[in-house]
Amino acid sequence: MTAPTRGRILTLAIREKSALFAAYMPFLSNGGLFIPTEKPFRLGDEVFVLLSLLDEPERIPVPCQVVWITPARAQGNRARGIGVQFNANDKGATRRLIENQLGGMLQSTGRTHTL
Repeated sequence: MTAPTRGRILTLAIREKSALFAAYMPFLSNGGLFIPTEKPFRLGDEVFVLLSLLDEPERIPVPCQVVWITPARAQGNRARGIGVQFNANDKGATRRLIENQLGGMLQSTGRTHTL
């Protein structure tokens, strides 16, 4: 078994609140996002996400760790990709930004990429 990889960079642009809601993973301790990708990853891989979020003028650099993998041909026709958890060094800043953007949508029971 090989060790998780370090330092891969991913870019994610989310321009609509509905897409942010579908990608957000509030059940993770520091919050996280689902990122559609065809690239192979393993649980524990460290990644650096450059996040463009709704109307924010600048990309947000977020260190993350892969904690979820949705393989190709997953049940329920879910998109292939990974779920990343925001690093604790972020001190909740990205989680707060996302939750402020989503506001009341957080109470919704709509379908997401992971649950």
